[in-house]
Amino acid sequence: MSDAKYFQRGKIQELRAELNSDKRDPKHTKKKTVMKKIVANMTMGNDMSPLFPDIINVMNVPILEIKKMVYLYLINYARSKPDMAMMAITMFIKDVEDPNPLIRALAIRTMGYIQVEKIIDCLIDPLSHCLRDQDPYVRKTAAICVAKLYMYDRGLVESERLIEKLRDLLNDPNPTVVANAVAALTEISERSDDIQLSLNLSVASKLVTALNECSEWGQTYILEALMYYVPQDSGNAELLAERITPRLQHANSAVVLTSVKVIVYLMNYMEKEEDISNLCRKLSPPLVTLLSAEPEVQYVALRNILLVIQKRPEVLKNDMKVFFCKYNDPIYVKMAKLEIMFCLANAGNVDQVLSELKEYAAEVDVDFVRKAVRSIGRLAVKIESAAQRCIAALIELIETKVNYVVQEAIVVIKDIFRKYPNQYESIIGTLCENLDNLDEPEAKAAMIWIIGQYADRIENADVLLDDFLYTFLEEPVEVQLALLTATVKLFIKRPTAGQDLVPKVLKWATEEVDNPDLRDRGYVYWRLLSTDPAAAKAVVLSEKPQISTETDNMEPALLDELLLHVSSLASIYHKSPTTFISNYKPRYLMPSPVLQRSRSSQFESNLPIPQTTEVQEQKEATAANRLSFNGNGYDFSGFQTGNPYATEVVNRPEIRQSQVTGGADLLLDL
Repeated sequence: MSDAKYFQRGKIQELRAELNSDKRDPKHTKKKTVMKKIVANMTMGNDMSPLFPDIINVMNVPILEIKKMVYLYLINYARSKPDMAMMAITMFIKDVEDPNPLIRALAIRTMGYIQVEKIIDCLIDPLSHCLRDQDPYVRKTAAICVAKLYMYDRGLVESERLIEKLRDLLNDPNPTVVANAVAALTEISERSDDIQLSLNLSVASKLVTALNECSEWGQTYILEALMYYVPQDSGNAELLAERITPRLQHANSAVVLTSVKVIVYLMNYMEKEEDISNLCRKLSPPLVTLLSAEPEVQYVALRNILLVIQKRPEVLKNDMKVFFCKYNDPIYVKMAKLEIMFCLANAGNVDQVLSELKEYAAEVDVDFVRKAVRSIGRLAVKIESAAQRCIAALIELIETKVNYVVQEAIVVIKDIFRKYPNQYESIIGTLCENLDNLDEPEAKAAMIWIIGQYADRIENADVLLDDFLYTFLEEPVEVQLALLTATVKLFIKRPTAGQDLVPKVLKWATEEVDNPDLRDRGYVYWRLLSTDPAAAKAVVLSEKPQISTETDNMEPALLDELLLHVSSLASIYHKSPTTFISNYKPRYLMPSPVLQRSRSSQFESNLPIPQTTEVQEQKEATAANRLSFNGNGYDFSGFQTGNPYATEVVNRPEIRQSQVTGGADLLLDL
């Protein structure tokens, strides 16, 4: 029968009367019914705390189902009524010694949840006894209870040497007990400032052996703990990785991803490239299999795959097709797949990828289309041999006259011009035909940059810029900066065409805007043009640094850190856990004679890497951007200018990053 009937608001007096009824009830059926009503009312948010003394009396009932509900009630109300909770201590002590292991485990678990000082004091002796209980179910429950107690009173756990007793459970013959002991030790290590879990080869091997007999979540705990083993020999790392590879075939996605994390971690301590390549090939099939799961699991897998292939490009290098988007994929899955397609693209498969991206650009989802168009441009920058085909595809998309497609195409074409100067300028005419479609700041700024950069080749560049200047004061700063620079470029390349535009742009930039970046750039250009037009030309038209898609890749230090957090929120956000979890204890690759320093040179000491702070160190600008201005007025190109402002170079004090102190005061050498 359904329990829905119990979810009705009950009166305290009626429930108390039912609990204390003297009617004959040998099987305690009525008490079970009234306890269900009380728990249902608790669930609905009704205050059942006045029944506390009556519930204590029910603890004597030797029925497991009733005890579970009584303990649930105590957990819910003990903190708000600590004095009444003391009444339950005698029954707790009695239940901890009950012949039934389920009741013993239930009692010790409940006492761990009730974080009332006097109950905690009474918990120590029963907990120590339960850690050595003959039944494995009680031992595994007690192991987790130690971790809970540590969160409440760390000093008490350490003084009673419960961590040492917990460590002894790693040698327990029951794999479930081992898994819970590992989970508790890992949790304690992560939350403690002075305790660092450290496994030796012997314990690590025992844990791997226990994997075969553990539940799927027990396997996850054990695999997570193996991240605390630091190989001192390349052969040990290879052997351990090989023993873990069978877990890659597990049906549970958490086990698979955690296994991937451990194997990728152990690769940092391997010397033979052949062994690393073999393991990379073994990682591909299980990762592909995860893409057949439900969309949420797919997304988690895709975000983690993106990290793995940046560190180990050999993984999935031949599996491009599995990342092609399906019509029924959610948008977040499609976006993640696009990123991976771009990362895996190379000269051999670029035609396949380009064909897919062109199809995606005709989809109806605007964000997806934008990302697809931008990916085509990034492909051109990444793979030089495919640049011409990518340009042709972008021109086809521009000719569709779809507003957002045109604007995204112009933005990426600017990057292509930066990457390949003086090669694809023939398409500028096509771009100029679509000026009326531009209404987004980034697209406007890109088009203005193109006009300024090729002002000597665009006959009506001055007219085009003048059209943009009509709304100069209303434009976003990004567009204003582009207009200022493009106008100065036009003047330097074609003085006659630009002499009417430069004075008013400089006047607007220095007198009528509030943005300091725009105003300062206006002053720099003004004084450069006033004092030395040749120097202005050298600065403004200087050769631009070549761009590449490598700047899209994650910083190596951050990537190495995130790979230690595969299958966690950090690997989905692609952010260090320290940025969204307060007081988080950072992980880092521990030093070892076989740590591949060429790949992870930043992990050369046993101190934690200083974490990135909100305020970055302010670096001094280059001399080209720190100009001292002298003089008041200069005549250039037929008009008089004057800059009443003079800037002074000020040496600012450096803002230093705070150093994160590290080192473990207490090592759990296991």
